[in-house]
Amino acid sequence: MQNIQKYITENKQRFLDELIELLKIPSVSADSAFSQDVLDTAYAVKTALDNAGCDTVEICETDGYPIVYGEKLIDPKLPTILVYGHYDVQPPDPMDLWNSNPFKPVIEVTEQHPEGAIFARGACDDKGQMYMHVKALEFMVKTDQLPCNVKFMIEGEEEVGSSNLSLFVAKNREKLANDIILISDTGMIANDVPSITTGLRGLSYVEVEVTGPNRDLHSGLYGGAVANPINILAKMIASLHDGNNHITIPGFYEKVEELSKAERAEMAKAPFNLEGYKKALNIASVYGENGYTTNERNSIRPTLDVNGIWGGYTGEGAKTVIPSKAYAKISMRLVPHQDWKEITQLFKTHFESIAPDGVTVKVTPHHGGQGYVTPIDTFAFQAASKAYETTFGKKPVPQRSGGSIPIVSLFEKELGSKTILMGFGLDSDAIHSPNEHFGVWNYLKGIETIPYFYKFFTEMKGI
Repeated sequence: MQNIQKYITENKQRFLDELIELLKIPSVSADSAFSQDVLDTAYAVKTALDNAGCDTVEICETDGYPIVYGEKLIDPKLPTILVYGHYDVQPPDPMDLWNSNPFKPVIEVTEQHPEGAIFARGACDDKGQMYMHVKALEFMVKTDQLPCNVKFMIEGEEEVGSSNLSLFVAKNREKLANDIILISDTGMIANDVPSITTGLRGLSYVEVEVTGPNRDLHSGLYGGAVANPINILAKMIASLHDGNNHITIPGFYEKVEELSKAERAEMAKAPFNLEGYKKALNIASVYGENGYTTNERNSIRPTLDVNGIWGGYTGEGAKTVIPSKAYAKISMRLVPHQDWKEITQLFKTHFESIAPDGVTVKVTPHHGGQGYVTPIDTFAFQAASKAYETTFGKKPVPQRSGGSIPIVSLFEKELGSKTILMGFGLDSDAIHSPNEHFGVWNYLKGIETIPYFYKFFTEMKGI
């Protein structure tokens, strides 16, 4: 990959300006108020792929938001890499916790990012990381160094469960045929400790509704005489964990794989500073399932968390009511072999069974997906490792992630393809949170590293 650093240096400001323009568009897929913005972003991605050198770029309609497909096919005898990413972003709420407007990107210096970081919703997840691949293609095409075929599939519904992606993939197996899938929607341990994600947790996401009386009641006249849905919901949620923070749903752990002592010891070699971790989060102590370390709790163990809870009066001042209804959104992160649909049903059955007389319970599944583990003994992984080693100067650490990308297992099922997860974000980049950001150094380092994966993958493929 001749002159790649020179090319990046010469085009650095343009690369930043283009990403900033993309980040200005509020492509929030979860909120219909932003539907036109999501569509505008799809067309902006199409234009970017056209300009980067794709021969064909299409806006592929779905029953939801469109998928942007692009390709640069130079020789059918050469390997084909399929790049997946998403252009939709999480809602920015709560807005008052942002230090700047989430859709007016700014670059600020931070302790972790002395060269500056771009603060905006979607900066790291996933517009910034997706756009690294667009610029990497541009470099390889403009300098005539593209060693293989490349396809892009960039969707607009990842943050709401990718509900239309599976149908699109099933209908377009030939169009999407590839030798390996490449995704940058994960992170690495630190800028001086590169890592490759080798495992993802699955996900089951549900919403629960507890209904008591047929209307809100005066808490003085009715308090103590009827069930308060908020009180009941709080008790029900609390019962989902025991004193050891073990999930109490019957059958929940039945298919959970217990890693051997040797495997856990290998994981423990990854650099981790517990005091630094607590300091970064401003917490006095970590918390979780007994018998496991922090890094094990958030990667190889399943979890259950309340993501939102509401009911009754939440406005300014006081209003003494017993609410008619209470609600919560609950997510369960799953490990490989746990089937998300099975877990969703186990949750529904259990949650309904523990409801006391005086209330009714409704469980509404939203979305989910399977966990995934990618083997590290393949030449695709070795190509990724060599690419990181070339640009970072050290071998990357294999690392399991606590996050979920449900479509990875879908790709293997429908396309028969393995996935390589080359992430360049940091845990401190606040994805899904206020003040999300992505380091300028990380963004440019991704653009530098990705072409080496193309080079080494093609060479190791032996074609």
